[in-house]
Amino acid sequence: QVQLVETGGGLVQAGGSLRLSCRAPAIDARSFGDYVVGWFRQALGKDREWLANVDGSGDTTSYATSVKGRFTISRDNAEKTVYLRLDDLEPGDTALYLCNILQPYRGTYFPVQTWGRGTQVTVSS
Repeated sequence: QVQLVETGGGLVQAGGSLRLSCRAPAIDARSFGDYVVGWFRQALGKDREWLANVDGSGDTTSYATSVKGRFTISRDNAEKTVYLRLDDLEPGDTALYLCNILQPYRGTYFPVQTWGRGTQVTVSS
């Protein structure tokens, strides 16, 4: 299992922005670019929701309809970090944000690592 560490969350006002980081301290920098990484979130009392993916190179991204146009996923393989830029935040974005390495199975990508602690994003009205 590869441990991932999420940071960057906090308390922000509606309309504000935040940049979350997903780091892989135990992965060699030469290997980090081999991994597809996704961001997810889970609000209290709700199921985990997929938000965005980025391929190993950072050239190909995909987003959930609910956040397309507001959230941006990117990566810096030299820093072994995947970012999620959250713009125009709304109270409904309040959740625990988590990242994971994704692997394909029958045409669909699934998280394969143990979920970390995540980073909390709280948006006030």
